[in-house]
Amino acid sequence: MTKLDVLNPATNEVIKILEYTDEQTAHRQIERAHEAFQSWKQVDAHERSAKLFEWARLVDEHKNELAKLITQEGGKPYKEAQGEVDYANSYIKWYAEEAKRIYGRTIPANSSSKKIIVQQFPVGVVGAITPWNFPAAMITRKMAPALAAGCTIVCKPATQTPLTTIRLVELAHEAGIPEDAIQYVILSGKDAGEIFNESPIIQKVTFTGSTQVGKKLIEQASQSVKNVTMELGGLAPLIVHEDANVDLAVDQTIATKFRNAGQTCICANRIYVHESIEQEYIEKLTEKVHALKVGNGMDEDVVVGPLINQEGVNKVIDQIKDGRR
Repeated sequence: MTKLDVLNPATNEVIKILEYTDEQTAHRQIERAHEAFQSWKQVDAHERSAKLFEWARLVDEHKNELAKLITQEGGKPYKEAQGEVDYANSYIKWYAEEAKRIYGRTIPANSSSKKIIVQQFPVGVVGAITPWNFPAAMITRKMAPALAAGCTIVCKPATQTPLTTIRLVELAHEAGIPEDAIQYVILSGKDAGEIFNESPIIQKVTFTGSTQVGKKLIEQASQSVKNVTMELGGLAPLIVHEDANVDLAVDQTIATKFRNAGQTCICANRIYVHESIEQEYIEKLTEKVHALKVGNGMDEDVVVGPLINQEGVNKVIDQIKDGRR
């Protein structure tokens, strides 16, 4: 099998070496998820809820361990990574509650001899593909609702940050969620998309990432009419009006633009400032940006960690050159 070196982007050191999942193994895992679905879907909603709450308790218990993994493999400053673990766990806790609230409904019929009842049923095995920039939060927001609904799930984390997902899945198993009900595969995004969409077992594909890739996955899923949920890229502007509080605008610009070194889907991609306050805004922003401490996310007081890889660095350098031109 081909090996995957998981690197620390701050040091380029190899944290761990993993084996990629071959296609045959991935299909076997999907088959086991289908077998697990037959029993997991029958589990009482309150019991599913209890297992999710136990998983959330374990995530809280291992918060610092998970945050360290996020920082080591993704570069995110440690305090920010701790915040992500809380954010990720909020999804588990939310859907632990929602598991008990999968209600049906009755609909007025056009005849007294008829009664129309709507019931909710789990769709089946879910294939999930997530990005590297929020390795905990992006995966729990897919795993938790699937499990709460009675589905089973096979997760494909980003190859840059697989260790966080692996640990979260281990904690889910420790919480009593069946091993085959929640699994992970180590694959490229392209391979995972093809395997998930070609499998007659996978009934739903959920993806967070670029619009370009999302379109491709939707196209593939249409061949077997799979259910899809896509969270795709955007182009977020930050607009500072003439009457804005400039100091607040500067602080909010830094909060949105430099979070995770600017590597989030809701970072401001362009900034519009009213010409009457442009100079004041630029001067204050420049001063505060120069004060930001950049470095290894595990170091004290670092607020901007490394970019994820050399490709990310090259992209930023190209944007700087383009801006100067």
